[in-house]
Amino acid sequence: MNSVKHHTTTVNGIDIFYREAGQKGKPALVLLHGYPTSSHMYRNLMRSLADDYYLIAPDYPGFGRSAQPHMADFEYSFNSFAGIVQGLLDQLGLDRYSLYLMDYGAPVGFRIATAHPERIESLIVQNGCAYNEGLEQFWDPIKEYWKDKNNKVAERTLEGFHSLDGLKWQYTHGVSDVTTVSPDNWENDLRHLLRPGNDRIQLQLFHDYQHNVTLYPEWQQYFRTYNPEMLIVYGKNDYIFPVAGAEAYKKDVKNLQYHLYDAGHFALETHGDEIAVTIREFLSKKVTRRTQITA
Repeated sequence: MNSVKHHTTTVNGIDIFYREAGQKGKPALVLLHGYPTSSHMYRNLMRSLADDYYLIAPDYPGFGRSAQPHMADFEYSFNSFAGIVQGLLDQLGLDRYSLYLMDYGAPVGFRIATAHPERIESLIVQNGCAYNEGLEQFWDPIKEYWKDKNNKVAERTLEGFHSLDGLKWQYTHGVSDVTTVSPDNWENDLRHLLRPGNDRIQLQLFHDYQHNVTLYPEWQQYFRTYNPEMLIVYGKNDYIFPVAGAEAYKKDVKNLQYHLYDAGHFALETHGDEIAVTIREFLSKKVTRRTQITA
């Protein structure tokens, strides 16, 4: 079994935790986690791919094992998260890599890709959004919160997403056999979310998400201009980012491989082995071969 190493380093003055697997110098894959989880969601995938790839999975500030600076001292926004991740990649000396984008990882990663398109080998999208088609009913209370940050009804609904029941729902909704999903997932997430002040941080990020939506046209233009190699591995039963959001990529992405799985939002928990095989096949054709030719 390939081992995963665990590190903490300082990026922009903040202690950032990240997982590392594989050998540096091999094609790099950067794994960007979603809400309300952390790099923990990639623990199994990293072991599956470590033979042939160099994998990095960071925790954003306020998530997982990374530090949680006070809101007065750090701007909790997707712009800030992208800056932290880019700072870590620069610190590690990575100037070419593929990005795995899941949930919150999509707006973080698309910012990095549009800022440095020359660094992107490929994009792997798993239940992450770049189109309005992917924002259906689940997003109604969040959109109300965008209109009025003092809307207490919307706020209580949003707080419910990271309650114990809300966390469990995110992992199990749309899953045909919930016994295949480990309860360790939501219990691990909850432990970090219960840190004093974390609730306000999560609400701030819900509010900031609207700035991702305003960037959707820019990201779509990036797809058309740079034609990145893209793999979609999507849980088709996801209520948070429904499959219409996955279908929408077909409008702009020419170099697209598209795979749906009978899974929910956290598709790696139930279909991790299948997704790992698909990723390996994709990267071996699109990245490894090109890297060998370039070298």
